[in-house]
Amino acid sequence: MSAPTDRKFLGLLPLPERRYLADALRTETVGGVLLLAAAVVALIWANTPAAESYKSVQDFHIGPAALGLDLSIQHWAADGLLAIFFFVAGIELKRELVAGELRDPKAAALPVIAAICGMAAPALVYALVNTVGNGSMDGWAVPTATDIAFALAVLAVIGTSLPSALRAFLLTLAVVDDLFAILIIAIFFTSDLNFAALGGAFAGLALFWVLLRMNVRGWYVYVPLALVIWTLMYNSGVHATIAGVAMGLMLRCTTREGEKHSPGEHIEHLVRPLSAGLAVPLFALFSAGVSVSGGAIGDVFTQPVTLGVVLGLVVGKAVGIFGGTWLAARFTKAELNPDLTWPDVFAVASLAGIGFTVSLLIGELAFAGDEVLTDEVKAAVLIGSLIAAVFASVLLKLRVRTYQALIAEEERDEDHDGIPDIYEQDNPAYHVRMAEIYERKAAEHRERAQAAGASRDEADRPA
Repeated sequence: MSAPTDRKFLGLLPLPERRYLADALRTETVGGVLLLAAAVVALIWANTPAAESYKSVQDFHIGPAALGLDLSIQHWAADGLLAIFFFVAGIELKRELVAGELRDPKAAALPVIAAICGMAAPALVYALVNTVGNGSMDGWAVPTATDIAFALAVLAVIGTSLPSALRAFLLTLAVVDDLFAILIIAIFFTSDLNFAALGGAFAGLALFWVLLRMNVRGWYVYVPLALVIWTLMYNSGVHATIAGVAMGLMLRCTTREGEKHSPGEHIEHLVRPLSAGLAVPLFALFSAGVSVSGGAIGDVFTQPVTLGVVLGLVVGKAVGIFGGTWLAARFTKAELNPDLTWPDVFAVASLAGIGFTVSLLIGELAFAGDEVLTDEVKAAVLIGSLIAAVFASVLLKLRVRTYQALIAEEERDEDHDGIPDIYEQDNPAYHVRMAEIYERKAAEHRERAQAAGASRDEADRPA
């Protein structure tokens, strides 16, 4: 196993980063399982005699019309609940930039290049398929996203895990992925602007920033303000989830003297379960319910738009992320952690082909007004994500014993001080403790040997 100071590509993470990662991914894994369950419920609901009731619930309108918020349940899930998801994504991005893997430009180069290539390649695959097949180019952004929660749910379901370096790589890919998805939504899916509402939203964000800098505390201050900002952003024509990202990016994610956790980490710890356990699964419940009859599935592989989405997720993501990583490592002369191999990187790249949440959202935005094509694109996202999940699961299962050995080595704590032994190799006190432990064990075994010898002599003595 690589030493803690070895910062090779996919090398051992610093201990604080590893602990943060473990805590964050634990919540995301539970949320991912709920997300998977919600998607299954939606598909069953939409493909049974009760399908009409599913459509009725989706289309049921609620909210104050005077504020421009008389929205359908599906609309509330996409614009309202996903704002919570993007708020957490904003905090994650801020933390990665100031305290995580993206704070060091040299360390960040590989995952950032991999993420960019992992978004460009699916878009190119989609564009190629639709150019050849005379399809619509409107859906080019659909297969560019990665769903970290769904990917972790797949790992949980197949009963395997990844060493912390691979999990961090996957999370960093997803964070950068989210950043570019936000930019895509803001730039390409902004309708006619209401500058008065947009100005009000910016004024609200400025007030939010000032209150944070003044160390004003209290959810009763920030939650109402956040709701006002979200309402103004929605009415401005800019997608309302952008408000969540902006507020997340404003939080301080560095610790000061006397602080165990930064305000950003503390708020993320509180809000992440709400995002992963409620907001995203409910979005999936009201967005993933599409017809999956034999004819519909066949259409996914024959129409250029839907085929482009499937191939973008399955082929574009894997080739883009792996190719970008390999080329970046080659030109920067970065050395891969000797405990891992390039097929491990390819397996994670394949796992990143699970698009789901953001892909469904972009699909709804790209083909708004065409209900039939929107449902077909959603079916393509589901099928593409499923194929990517199965393919990645096979690749990861081939290496499961290696991963288990690496994880066991990462977690071994023979001196029971709460710090994995691999992080204490340069600590003299650790080696003194281990020497004392082994000396006690040696003395215990000598006593057992003497006792065993005495018992044998007694047994061999003539009656």
